[in-house]
Amino acid sequence: MNTAFNLDLLRAFAAVVDSRSFTAAALQLHSTQSTISQKIIRLEEAAGQALLERARHDVRPTDAGEKLLGYARRILHLHDEAAAAMTGTALAAVFRLGLPEDFASQLVTPALARFMRTHPNTKLEVTSGLSRDLQKGFETGEFDLVMVKQKRGETMGTMHWPEPLSWLDSADFPVSHVDPLPLVVFPPNGLYRSDMMEALDRVGRRWHVVFTSSSLASIQSAVAEGLGVSLLPTRVALPGHQMVPAAAGLPSVEPMEIVIRHMDNGPDQIRQLAEMLAEIVGD
Repeated sequence: MNTAFNLDLLRAFAAVVDSRSFTAAALQLHSTQSTISQKIIRLEEAAGQALLERARHDVRPTDAGEKLLGYARRILHLHDEAAAAMTGTALAAVFRLGLPEDFASQLVTPALARFMRTHPNTKLEVTSGLSRDLQKGFETGEFDLVMVKQKRGETMGTMHWPEPLSWLDSADFPVSHVDPLPLVVFPPNGLYRSDMMEALDRVGRRWHVVFTSSSLASIQSAVAEGLGVSLLPTRVALPGHQMVPAAAGLPSVEPMEIVIRHMDNGPDQIRQLAEMLAEIVGD
């Protein structure tokens, strides 16, 4: 195995992972799809293992690819920083953020846009996803700052807040009385799914999964239309939802925790981003 990783190969790899497409990566790097494919093959040969899982409409990193990705980003940034220092050009600071989907889409996006306007020499790369994936990415160096949801005390963070949960049902087509209870859930390993099922098992309430999605918007819509009930953060309830009444006998569930984690001894911009996110969560 030749582990002397070429910068050009690492850049192609990062572009494919970011765009989840060989075609998009080729456009980004002003190259061709076949050239990008060859570079990935050469990088996998150097690593001695597969780095990407190739599906018909998607490309994702393997476990080994996720491990390499964090190193690749740091190597590329250090290279670009060194090149800028030698040429006397200003290099924009790049910060990689990982956020839960509901925060990224509803609350944080306008604040991030304002931050970039007031910090013109800062570039943000924001990824939304499942908290467990974001945690893993932070620990492997893929992110500089993440805001994640977890069970209380699961990991330490610089800031944390409670996230109350509620059983949500349709306001117009309630189904919380149905036996077995129909559930609308996130995929395996998604938050709330195991908590929901374990809580129902503890009280002997029968259940079955009727709808699964990784999209919060799809989960919210399925509940509002009466496909099933779901356990979700209280704050994401929509006008088409209602809290399941106590008479339905569904068990209470401990609140989750929102945690902000960022790299130690990071620049002032990271601390400012963390404080900005903290204000949003606190409100």
